[in-house]
Amino acid sequence: MRNPQRGSAMLVTLIIIAALLGGAVVLVSMQLTSNRSSELARTGNAAMYCAEAGLAAARPTVASSQTSWAASLAVSATGDTTEPSWLAAGIGSHDLDGDTVADFEVYILDNDDETSTTNDRAVDVDNRIFIVSRCKKYGDTPKEVRELIEYVSQTGTCYESQEGGCSQQGNAN
Repeated sequence: MRNPQRGSAMLVTLIIIAALLGGAVVLVSMQLTSNRSSELARTGNAAMYCAEAGLAAARPTVASSQTSWAASLAVSATGDTTEPSWLAAGIGSHDLDGDTVADFEVYILDNDDETSTTNDRAVDVDNRIFIVSRCKKYGDTPKEVRELIEYVSQTGTCYESQEGGCSQQGNAN
């Protein structure tokens, strides 16, 4: 005659193993989610730095090319955010990490500068525009940075002995 309690230990063992496997699956899932979140935060920061590097590279070219703004503003006013050729040539390489692939793109936008009429994004009236730099390197965390700059023409007389001097290098007293 067989003992009727003989299979109960196996059943308890199977239940405990199933619970442990379920707990392991939950822990692995939580760890994978945490790793993905950390990766997105890291690439988000790197994308922001990439966009800021594009802005820094574009600033001198945009500031020195005020005569090229009008045509580029007319293009960007239509929603076309393609980088103007004069800006691409002025910046040079857009590759920050040496993989021969452009990491950022830059274009310009007009600010809201018409006060008495409807804003015309194709026309600049106050010599202020936005430089927009967008990082293309990180597809999961795209970042865009905008900076408002102002063109100030250098007119008037420069006195070398004035505070700061003509080249802002100090004075020659």
